[in-house]
Amino acid sequence: MSQKIEKPILSGQRIKTRKRDEREKYDPTGFRDAVLLGLEKAGNDLEAISKFLDAAGSKLDYRRYGEALFDIMIAGGLLVPGGSIAQDGDKPVKTSACVFEQPEDMESMRNFEQVFIKLMRRYKYLEKMFEEEMKKVLVFMKGFSPKERIKLARMTALWISNGSVPPTVLSVLINEHLVKDNLALDFLLEVFVTWKQEKGLSSLMTALKKGGIEGRLMEFVPPNKRTEEHFRSVFEAVGLADIVKLHKAQASQEAKRDLQQLLLDDLAENRPMKDITLDLKEMAQRSGIPEHEVIGLIWVVVMGQAEWNKKEELVAEQALKHLKVYTPLFGAFTTTARSELALILKVQEFCYENMNFMKVFQKIVLLFYKTEVVSEDVILKWYKEGHSVKGKMLFLDQMKKFVEWLQNAEEESESGEEED
Repeated sequence: MSQKIEKPILSGQRIKTRKRDEREKYDPTGFRDAVLLGLEKAGNDLEAISKFLDAAGSKLDYRRYGEALFDIMIAGGLLVPGGSIAQDGDKPVKTSACVFEQPEDMESMRNFEQVFIKLMRRYKYLEKMFEEEMKKVLVFMKGFSPKERIKLARMTALWISNGSVPPTVLSVLINEHLVKDNLALDFLLEVFVTWKQEKGLSSLMTALKKGGIEGRLMEFVPPNKRTEEHFRSVFEAVGLADIVKLHKAQASQEAKRDLQQLLLDDLAENRPMKDITLDLKEMAQRSGIPEHEVIGLIWVVVMGQAEWNKKEELVAEQALKHLKVYTPLFGAFTTTARSELALILKVQEFCYENMNFMKVFQKIVLLFYKTEVVSEDVILKWYKEGHSVKGKMLFLDQMKKFVEWLQNAEEESESGEEED
């Protein structure tokens, strides 16, 4: 039987691999010079500028130099930290084919906007680069002249409204130095005014919500002027009263969430009902939340504190026992007929939306009546004209006998007074 002969192994030999081409050195100034030369030949002809940029993309490697390209298209040259243009001895380093050198009128802005749109349609990968570029350029805004900032703001409104960049880029303006010097607010106002004129108010409102800007508007105001009165005056002065309304609505929603959170925290700490009431009244007054809205917020939190029984026959007893604990709190915020009616409507809405509570509505209202949280006048008003359409016939039928009793008691009381 023949033995298998092992093959000889070569040792000490270096295996040569093919040497790859070394990557070309990063040279943004060389890229800039090539772009400036092409733009100079195109002159002020926007069509010629677009054709040059389209053709140059296959030669000048936009993937590597996208940031430098947008620096040139916006500011005319390469931007250095602080917002100034990079110098290179006596050599021309700036072009007039840029946003900063366009006339301020909107027709000129829209025309030059097309250069950006055509370029990014041709080279889709530039869209993400453009978003990052805008974040950088906006932070550099302090280094631009007042006229350049106006042009940039107007063009930014066009870019965001046409989808070239998301509205979230505006949040980078919330920068300590830009806010303190009022630059952030001035820029924002110019963007909003331009947007409203170009695309309409509803488009602007939608973008603010989409970009999460609606709840941060006050952060653009300098800290030493951060009052509701100043906010209102500067926005109304440029015809943006609707933004003030949006801000108030947003602020109101935040205040309501804060009030509910305060109540949750107080309940978690088992604070006395008297202290909880004082906390809520103080916050409601400070935030300008009316009592008839506070009572609704309290109801939601209180009803969320229990894990309700699934059996309809047991949930009534559980609900009444639970609510009885909170009647002093409810009573503290039903000092007006409007607040009382708001509470009854909240009860009606809750019982309608939670099937197990359908038969509990009358019992809850009766509890609130007996503990003087709601008055007979308001119950009668609810029955006659103040009820909601939700479960209307069911709840009116539940309340019929009690309402008749109230009416008879009222008539007997009146006849007794007449006899006296």
